[in-house]
Amino acid sequence: MSLARSRAFASAALPLLLPVLLVLVFVMHLRSLPQFLDFRLHYVPTPPDVTVHALAGRNRGDGLMLDPHLVAYLALPLLLVTGRMLHRVGRARRPLASAVAFGMTAVGTLYLGGLFGMWTAFFSGLAHLDPRDADGAVAAFAAMTAPRGAFLLTTTLAKLAFAGLALQGLALWGRDTRSRAAALFLAVGSALFLVFWDLDNWMLVGSLLLMAGVVSARRIPVPSA
Repeated sequence: MSLARSRAFASAALPLLLPVLLVLVFVMHLRSLPQFLDFRLHYVPTPPDVTVHALAGRNRGDGLMLDPHLVAYLALPLLLVTGRMLHRVGRARRPLASAVAFGMTAVGTLYLGGLFGMWTAFFSGLAHLDPRDADGAVAAFAAMTAPRGAFLLTTTLAKLAFAGLALQGLALWGRDTRSRAAALFLAVGSALFLVFWDLDNWMLVGSLLLMAGVVSARRIPVPSA
């Protein structure tokens, strides 16, 4: 395969890899079909004592535990790749809105990295915890993950990544079917992330819509410079 063809393949495949990995992340979270079909309007967190006792002692070695948060954490650079591809298409129609949208996605990705990094560290640390010490770790885990302070701030700023994708979708709106499909898929898919944050089945549906939006956006002709 020539260098030009390799670059063309990478530019086409890498933006699509993000929603594919997001689908994988939420499938790993959901344990059964009934759990997926249980669509709720409000997130109810798992009690800290249940989480701590379920994770304590799961990893006896020194390596990382295969965790959905770890997969999402490692996939985050692809969010910038996808945002850059959408900006490349959107700036031809609405340059200012597209630039603002890409900026929001870039900034949100930084904080999303912090958020996923925290969850990865929490879960990995608990997996190495001696089960005999689990009771003492419950209060610490509850305090660190409570929706307040720095944790709430990081979570709120992380949502800018998907707000940027939603705005980027609106910037793609046009008269042709491809543009409208891309705009709707990206805007609605991102909105599901923002409205139903931490509800894995809603976010799985949002990931599938983002995938459809990226595919549609890839088919929009980009004027030559």
